[in-house]
Amino acid sequence: MPTLSIVIPAYNEERFIGTLLHQVQAVPLETLGVTSEIVVVDDCSTDRTSEIVRGIEGVRLFRLAGNSGKGAAVREGIAHATGDYLIIQDADLEYDPQDYLPMMRAILDRRADVVYGSRYLGTGRHAGQSLAAYLGGRSLSFVMLATTGRYLTDTVTALKLFPRTLLPSLALETSGFETDHEITAKVLARGLRIVEVPVTYKPRSKDEGKKIGLRDWFIGVRTLWHYRNG
Repeated sequence: MPTLSIVIPAYNEERFIGTLLHQVQAVPLETLGVTSEIVVVDDCSTDRTSEIVRGIEGVRLFRLAGNSGKGAAVREGIAHATGDYLIIQDADLEYDPQDYLPMMRAILDRRADVVYGSRYLGTGRHAGQSLAAYLGGRSLSFVMLATTGRYLTDTVTALKLFPRTLLPSLALETSGFETDHEITAKVLARGLRIVEVPVTYKPRSKDEGKKIGLRDWFIGVRTLWHYRNG
């Protein structure tokens, strides 16, 4: 049976990480003939994130020595993952792990080389999503079109599914939120097929721990341009 590695970068997510991990464990991947491993990388949280993760059976935990950014945590998780496939999952509750199922079907059926969970296929701005966050994400789709020649409805989705062996070969360099853009640009530069699957989305606010901001939009633009040729 193929194995799906679920890599979860986390920083100060004590309010959500326990609930998320139980949701991840409840996904019936066995109905697709798939097993799973869960890898959490704590980006040197100052709260109880690591303590909560340690208390949940069947989860592998790694902790960075210093706060290094989401991208660094993702790279650490990739290094420790052992599955045939790998999905990146945010540590909050904005995305529903049940959406792994249609994403896995797409890659198992060989309809795609890489699968992105799109928040915007067939829909627009989500309830509770700030206008700035919505416009920032959608505008990056057009930046990607201008830099890579490819258009995706949701380039900054936090649900991305890959053959695991692809990721080390990308030789990722970035350490922040821009790692999402580095991955996308390098995947497209190789001519690989990215297929989008609609997923559910429940946005959280800054008060609830949302960390990405305007500065990250400009870094994202720069990253797409820098890695447009791989």
